[in-house]
Amino acid sequence: MNKRFTKSSVISLCAALVLLAGPAAWSQPLTEIPRTPSGKPDFSGIWQAMTSAHWNVEPHAAEYGVLPEQLGAMNAVPAGLGIVEGGRIPYNELGRRMRDENRANLLDRDPLTACLMPGTPRANYLPFPFQIVQSTDVILIAYEYAEANRILYVDQPEVESQVDSWMGHSNATWDGDTLVVKVVGQTDYAGPYERPGAWFDRSGNFYTALTEMEERWSYAGPNHINYEVTITDPQIYTQPWTMNFTLYRNVEPNAQLLEFKCVEFAEEYLFGEFRKPGTTREGARPPRD
Repeated sequence: MNKRFTKSSVISLCAALVLLAGPAAWSQPLTEIPRTPSGKPDFSGIWQAMTSAHWNVEPHAAEYGVLPEQLGAMNAVPAGLGIVEGGRIPYNELGRRMRDENRANLLDRDPLTACLMPGTPRANYLPFPFQIVQSTDVILIAYEYAEANRILYVDQPEVESQVDSWMGHSNATWDGDTLVVKVVGQTDYAGPYERPGAWFDRSGNFYTALTEMEERWSYAGPNHINYEVTITDPQIYTQPWTMNFTLYRNVEPNAQLLEFKCVEFAEEYLFGEFRKPGTTREGARPPRD
């Protein structure tokens, strides 16, 4: 018996084994997911995305960041495959023009530069963890960034947002094991800072106060959530469009949210011109030992 195997025979054998295994090899049933006493999926835990979407939700190559003369590679943008289905946001002419104006004025217009709330869904894919605390009637999402938070009202009479807010108004229902959340009432006004709010990323992609969103949260396994959001706004998009990505549970035994109160980091940027003459940023507080 000839025991020698050529490269082609090994490849053929592997292919045959895959075919014999059939779909079962690729579609194993999900490991049991966490559930509440009522049988609904329990999303409680600390979660974080692992994407570069906070720089740009669309596919993008690595590029310069803002102030390359001062920051060099420290603020360079890493390449990313994007999280937008189809690759590109379907802006209409008005939306594309406004997006381009945002990109040309990133440092002055991005709400996060001034430590404003990140909005939905941007808060879900910032490079910061967030914690979900789930009960029967409401689900609380606490974000590490700027201590932003959301309350999802589950299976309650749907009401329209009485006032716009940075994180919007969220009504949730269950579609089988998928949590479906309708988000409305997000502000696009940044107050006295003279910058439009409601951005998706650092590349100027944006939405308005009239934009409606539908989030879908579903388990892909006990420690992974499939997150999907569909965005609708005929003012600036030619059609509804969707983003999706995976959220990962922090399984470390000492996992917890820490503080990132960004106000102090924005003060110099916003109010440095009003500093008392002769003082410096470093002299504004006692030095650390």
